[in-house]
Amino acid sequence: MPSDRLLLRGRLLTFSAEPQSPDDTSAFDYIEDGALLIENGLILRRGSYCEVVAGAGDAEIIDHRPKLLMAGFIDTHIHFPQVQIVASWGAQLLDWLNTYTFPEETRFADEGHAAAMACRFFDLLTDHGTTTAVAYCSVHKASAEAYFEEAEQRNMRMIGGKVLMDRNAPDGLRDTPQSGYDDTKDLIAKWHGRGRASYAITPRFAITSTPGQMEMAGALVAEHPDCFVQTHLSENKNEIAYTLELYPEARDYLDVYQRYGLLSDKMLLGHSIHLEQREIDALAETGARPVFCPTSNLFLGSGLFDDAGLRSKGIVNAIATDIGAGTSYSMLQTLNEGYKILQLQGQKLHPFRAFHWITRGNAVALGLEDRIGTLDEGTEADIVVLDSRATEAMALRMERASTLAEELFVLQMLGDDRAIDEVYVAGKPQKGKAPAVPQPAPARTRKTPATRERDLVLS
Repeated sequence: MPSDRLLLRGRLLTFSAEPQSPDDTSAFDYIEDGALLIENGLILRRGSYCEVVAGAGDAEIIDHRPKLLMAGFIDTHIHFPQVQIVASWGAQLLDWLNTYTFPEETRFADEGHAAAMACRFFDLLTDHGTTTAVAYCSVHKASAEAYFEEAEQRNMRMIGGKVLMDRNAPDGLRDTPQSGYDDTKDLIAKWHGRGRASYAITPRFAITSTPGQMEMAGALVAEHPDCFVQTHLSENKNEIAYTLELYPEARDYLDVYQRYGLLSDKMLLGHSIHLEQREIDALAETGARPVFCPTSNLFLGSGLFDDAGLRSKGIVNAIATDIGAGTSYSMLQTLNEGYKILQLQGQKLHPFRAFHWITRGNAVALGLEDRIGTLDEGTEADIVVLDSRATEAMALRMERASTLAEELFVLQMLGDDRAIDEVYVAGKPQKGKAPAVPQPAPARTRKTPATRERDLVLS
């Protein structure tokens, strides 16, 4: 009978802290010839291959050399019902919602459609190296059921929730304060904490919720403090103006959520671009997490996220694709566009911090760094295998790359789903096992002097 233990061999990179500079090698561990021993969906051992294999017993060995193994990517803001409106032309936020998004989301009242889309949605996530996501479902309870059922079948650590929206949406896409409360309570009771699922209480944004519904959302948060909360904030200037018309008593946009008791370190606020100083101070005080959505912000012409300004106040920023206004499921392409947005503001996103952000960094934003986002022993075995020579252009560039940082930057700027060689979810391969015979090692030296000192003994 085959062993249920699995040993993955390859180059390992994992983070223990956020790198503070391009030269901060204390924040990560890199092992040139490393191994992960996996059993029952968890990482039992991490180390050099010769050390780990000695205690691996009858584990099946899969050799991914010379590719790079990292923790699976984490996407902290994505819209499950928008999979078929990605790349819809020519609108900014409010028109885009009315023209494309809301008509599309009405289709998710149909259970069969929601289930079919869930299967394809999860395939796209893992194809792009994403093993955990925080998703908005539609207003329909059936869409959240389909989302969580598909996640459970795949044993993925996923977070999500049905949106609460009782105004400024078409027929078939509105609930009521009471029905939204009841449906959410039912979904939390069924799914939150079941297997690897967590629930996010999800008022879509202030424009689509009446004060009565915001009160219900606040009640849900008070009754379920261990649930996540997700919504949108200050994505678009017209959105902000309309919000303040609907909530004239609010000091600013964030105050709409704050006065209903929604802000905490469990809250994810998509976009958070055009913020007032009071809002920034409130984010720092409450620990609520802004979420940077670079491809979406560029596509809708929304604005530039001030990562460094928020971080200087001690605020923890997450990063995400925001499919379907976002234009790629790839967290690599998300880093690509994020790099450019920060460049426009005189800010830098060096590759070590970039890869920390989409792994451990997003896990920290979710409060889940003890479970996902690293290759630490005892954590869940969600792993991505990266090929920095996946395309001809990448391979050509890699001929001149001589350090780990350069290799990561090639992946950050040129990588996409083609650079995802394999993905493991709770230790199970999603794309098919790699060949047992290793590929030839590249001729160049991949190690910097700093990383060479950190390598363990090679076999």
